[in-house]
Amino acid sequence: MKRVQHGAAYGMLRTVRVSTLMPSVFKAAEIFTMRGHQLMNHCKTWLVFLQFDGTMTAEPARALCTHHHHCVSKMFQPSYILPKGMRQEGITCKSQRLMMENGLIRPAGTGIFHLLPLAQRALDKLIRVIESEMSRVGSQKMAMPSLTSSALWKTSGRWDMMGSELFKLRDRHKTELCLGPTHEEAVTDIIAAEGLLSHKRLPIRLYQITAKFRDEPRPRFGLLRGREFIMKDLYTFDSSEATALDTYDTVCDAYTRLFKRLQVDFVKVVGDTGSIGGSLSHEYHLLAETGEDELFQCDKCGLGANAETTVGGTRPSCPEKLDEVGCPMRLRRGIEVGHAFLLGSKYSKLFKACYADAADRKQLIEMGCYGLGVTRILAASIEVLSSEDEIRWPQIIAPYQVYIIPPKRKSKDEAAIPLAETLCNDITSCISRLQDELLLDDRDQLTIGRRVTDAKKLGYPYLIVVGT
Repeated sequence: MKRVQHGAAYGMLRTVRVSTLMPSVFKAAEIFTMRGHQLMNHCKTWLVFLQFDGTMTAEPARALCTHHHHCVSKMFQPSYILPKGMRQEGITCKSQRLMMENGLIRPAGTGIFHLLPLAQRALDKLIRVIESEMSRVGSQKMAMPSLTSSALWKTSGRWDMMGSELFKLRDRHKTELCLGPTHEEAVTDIIAAEGLLSHKRLPIRLYQITAKFRDEPRPRFGLLRGREFIMKDLYTFDSSEATALDTYDTVCDAYTRLFKRLQVDFVKVVGDTGSIGGSLSHEYHLLAETGEDELFQCDKCGLGANAETTVGGTRPSCPEKLDEVGCPMRLRRGIEVGHAFLLGSKYSKLFKACYADAADRKQLIEMGCYGLGVTRILAASIEVLSSEDEIRWPQIIAPYQVYIIPPKRKSKDEAAIPLAETLCNDITSCISRLQDELLLDDRDQLTIGRRVTDAKKLGYPYLIVVGT
């Protein structure tokens, strides 16, 4: 227990308890007790506030102003209790149950879900983090249609190769189309349409964050394996195998930074190129006992492979192949959330995507593609961080950072109810990054204990309880 002065000019002695439910995803809860009174030093008023790293710091308070606050009573958060039969059939998991019962998602059909406001806020934050990493590696954002011509897929051979997993349809003119699960064909066709590119225009790095579709034979586990999902797919175009490999390493480094920013336990393993093809592939998994993928990982060098992958990989610190006893392997389970492919010239050759080198010779463009399951990362993070009854978020994507609970009306602390609104104004006036991050639990007909329980279930990082 720590006691610090809360220097806002409230004019009377009040107590504010600040409970940091999750200062980081791995730390236990800490409780801070604040006592507030006027602290006037000439013309300066100092407001002491809790920083995200759990330390107490002070900033000069600006003039108080009233901001729009998000209120729990106005939040659309319908709970959906899973039928017992669904739990027993093995088609649900912890993250699905928590997200449905706490009003984050709602089923719209088999393998299809509505994202409700709290989940959408978290998803938007996750997308911003992904976009920042994509911008850092020089990628440009675009959007391609979900509906794709069958002609493109037939050119690559994947129209038949994908089989029943590809959503196929015909329009009123009997034209064959599909709902794209990925866009290698479409983006390569765009580049090829530019004609013979100058080598000076390469590399080109294009990405999108859009809905994708896959007719899963057995949709299950909520957002972890659905038929519609949000995906970030990046496509890169380079002038040589060497520069394409440099791009591959650059993007993989960006993925590593992303998962470190999310503070989730992850591994990078050698993967299968599958129907997408290519000469090199790596997968990113969040480690979870409920994960569907079996992974072998070396305790010595960290190198690993999906158990379904038969090709061994090498690394300078561990020259032995994965199937050799010189590299001690450990079996782990994970949820795949990202994949990188070095495609070579597979698609550029099919679609005639070429460039002119420095000697003005026509060359095939070297490609790579890099996917992140955005909605899957959202659900997988909840799966690996949460307890059975309480959601825990990677802090940077929590729907709201600060949850404020005023006293119950007609309780002995009722006189402090206006303090909660004043506190909201003070925080948003002095800390600009929190202006849209406060959630006020204005359900003052409920006890503080009931509202604290609700806040814990939803995993808000910081909880402020106001009383006299």
